[in-house]
Amino acid sequence: MFKVLSVHLTSHKLKYIALVSLMISAILVKEVLIDVVYIGKQYEKNRIITPWGEKIKSGNLSVDYSLEQALIDIEALGLNTVNVPVQIDIPSLTANSATINTESKKKATQLIKKLRYQGINVILEPYPYIKNGELYETQLNPDDKDEWFRNWKEGVLKPLIQDIAKPYKVYALCIGSNFDKFEKEYALWNDVANFVRTNYQGRITYKTNWWYTAEWDTEKNGLHDTYTAKLNNPVLEKVDFISVAAYFELTDQDTNTVENLVSSIYSTKIFSRHQNIYEELKKLSTQWNKPIFFGELGFPKRNKAMVHPWNPEPSTILNEQEQANGFQAYKEVFEKESWNLGLSVFAIGKNDEFKNYYPSDQSINVINSWYK
Repeated sequence: MFKVLSVHLTSHKLKYIALVSLMISAILVKEVLIDVVYIGKQYEKNRIITPWGEKIKSGNLSVDYSLEQALIDIEALGLNTVNVPVQIDIPSLTANSATINTESKKKATQLIKKLRYQGINVILEPYPYIKNGELYETQLNPDDKDEWFRNWKEGVLKPLIQDIAKPYKVYALCIGSNFDKFEKEYALWNDVANFVRTNYQGRITYKTNWWYTAEWDTEKNGLHDTYTAKLNNPVLEKVDFISVAAYFELTDQDTNTVENLVSSIYSTKIFSRHQNIYEELKKLSTQWNKPIFFGELGFPKRNKAMVHPWNPEPSTILNEQEQANGFQAYKEVFEKESWNLGLSVFAIGKNDEFKNYYPSDQSINVINSWYK
C-alpha cells in the first residue's frame, strides 16, 4: 500500500513539475517574442529610407567614450547606427600580437545592450590601439604577417563574433581598419574574410584609408599605385559594403567656403593634384558592385582642417565653422548618390578640450540635416 501511494505521489509530482516547466517555457518564449517584436519595431523606426535607398547615419565613438555622452550624442545627431570600438592592444608597430582589452569589451557590451532596445544599429569595430594609443594603425607593419593574421582571426575576431556580434545581432562587423602597410596582403585578407563568413552570418565590411592621386603623377612616383591597389583588392568582393576613412586632402587654404570645398571634391586644389575624389569613389563602387560607406568622416575644428583632415591639430586657431563647411560640402556632393551608403561622424562619445574632431554646434546642425 505504501509503495502504491509513493508511486501515486511521485506521478503527481512529475506532472506538476512538467506543468511548471511548460509554464516557464511559455513565459520565456513570450518574453523573447516581445523582445523581438519590440526590437523590430524600433529598427523600423530608426531606418532611414530615402528615394536613393536605405542609408546609414552613424557616429564613430572615441575609444575613451562614456556611455552617457554616447547616448546624448546619438540623440543630438539623429543617428540610426553607432560604430562601437573594442580596443585591441598592440604593443608596437612591428608586433605580431593583438589582444582584446577586457574593460573595453565589457563597456562595448554594456552600450550595445542599451542600443538594442533603442533600435540603434551597431557596426562593431576591433580598434587597433598601438602602444597605449600613442601610434597609428596606418603605420602598423608586423614582422611576421602569418602570425599576426592568425592572432587577428583567432584572438580578436573569433571572440568578438562569439561574445558580441552573434548574441547581440550587430548590423555589421568591420574585419580590418586602415592597415595601410599590409593592405596588399591579399591572400591573407581573403583568408580573414572567409574565416569571418564561416563563423558569422551577418554583414561584414573592411575599412580602407583615404588616398591621393595627382594628374601630374607618373608611375615612378607611385602615388597612383595606392588607388590602383584598392581597385584591385579582392577582399572588397567579399564584403557587403566598402568602408572608407575619408580624410581626403582638399585645399591649401586656411579657410574655405562650402562652394570651394564642393569644387575641391571634384578637383582637389592642394599641390595642384586635381584629384577627382567623387569619380574615384564611384569607380571603386562600380569595380566591386558594392556601396561605399564613409566609415570615418571628420574634420578638426581648426583652420587648415581641409588641408590635412587626418591631423587633429593642423593649426592652433579654433574654427568651428570650417568643420561644419566640410560636412556640408560632403552632404551636397554625396547625399543623393545611390551608391553611397552613408556616413559615420568622427568622433563622438566624449567632448573635452582634446577632442578636436567632436562636432561643433554648427556641424551638429548640418549632420542633422542629412537625409531629412
